[in-house]
Amino acid sequence: MGDQSIRSFIHGLEQRGELVRFREPVDPLSNLTAIGWKTYDQLGKASLFANLVGYPGWQVVNQIVCDRRKWGVALGVEEDEVVATLSERVGQKIDPVLVGQNNAPVKEVVLSDTDVDLTRIPAAWTSEHDPGPYIASGMAVIRDPETGLRNVSIHRQQVQGRDRTGFLICPRQAQRIYRKYQALGQPMPVAVVVGAHPAIYFAAAFTAPEGTDEFAVAGGLVGEPVRLVRCETIDLEVPAEAELVIEGEIPPNLEVPEGPFGEGSGGYGPAGVTQTLEVRAITRRAEPVFYALQCGAPMTDAQSIVATSGDMVLWRHLENVEGGLDLLDVRCLGIAGLMGVVIKLRPRVEGQAKTALLAALSGPQMHPKLVIAVDEDIDASDMRQVFWSLTTRVHAERDVIKIPKTRTWSLDNA
Repeated sequence: MGDQSIRSFIHGLEQRGELVRFREPVDPLSNLTAIGWKTYDQLGKASLFANLVGYPGWQVVNQIVCDRRKWGVALGVEEDEVVATLSERVGQKIDPVLVGQNNAPVKEVVLSDTDVDLTRIPAAWTSEHDPGPYIASGMAVIRDPETGLRNVSIHRQQVQGRDRTGFLICPRQAQRIYRKYQALGQPMPVAVVVGAHPAIYFAAAFTAPEGTDEFAVAGGLVGEPVRLVRCETIDLEVPAEAELVIEGEIPPNLEVPEGPFGEGSGGYGPAGVTQTLEVRAITRRAEPVFYALQCGAPMTDAQSIVATSGDMVLWRHLENVEGGLDLLDVRCLGIAGLMGVVIKLRPRVEGQAKTALLAALSGPQMHPKLVIAVDEDIDASDMRQVFWSLTTRVHAERDVIKIPKTRTWSLDNA
């Protein structure tokens, strides 16, 4: 039986020299994410902070899945096998299993009523113009009130007090489920999971067909059933080896001011209003590790989680174009704010590269604004080589195509 926690993954990163452990004092509200961002930007390593100002007993990890090397550690494969492994395993769903509270480390501490206090959690202040700390690594577990089917997705939460957060719901499956609760005039029960194995985060970010249990997808990725435990105050199940779970409800018609927020595009999403999560209980490990998932200026985990999912989905999509392209690599560029893609392929006939580019522009998960095709002698992960090929091999009039008035990502500030 494998360890399904984030801490086993962190241990693996440290063993492979992919993590820096900081023992000097850091402050989640001032300098923690800046140090974590620079540590990855300059050294290519994740960060673990063991000495937090104002948060005794906690540790924080940051920038833990920023590249394919780290995803390889999570999946137990080499860096160049990550996308193919994800593509293979994502279809091998394994249903989760329930365990008792005695086998659930996330139940070591149970807080309810007046003991609930989100300000004691080291949620990080990430980008300069954010209005305060956010819980950006929360995976929300909800249930469709009509079908009873479970959905898991990642939502940002601006901490707005002892027992309340904002809760941004994008127009995807979770929003459709929330609309059903609104129509019934009922609050939507939510369990927010913070700190779990990266495979569970991948499954939560992966846009699976409606009705798919993301925990079954995660089970396929780790090769065994995800172990779940029942919540304390709501009828939902959460990963037993998580670090922290926040239980609560989203009222059907209550919104709060929220934002701005440093987004994956590298700019800011505007201030506005969001739904609100009213917290009923918190369960956690006795010595918890908070996952300060970073968003904002590339490169961060937020871009990597979305990009890695996009790599896999786009690979599977392109495999079916023209009966199967001779694909060598696909890179959804987190460093380009998730709006650029590089495709490395071996065309079998003239014009096939353009076919691949057009297919990528209308991929199933997102709509990039710039797609580049490179030959097999170019490393698609090395932007020096990609741009060298653009300047030395491209005849602009013949090789550059502009398609006006097409849809791109909604966070494209241009």
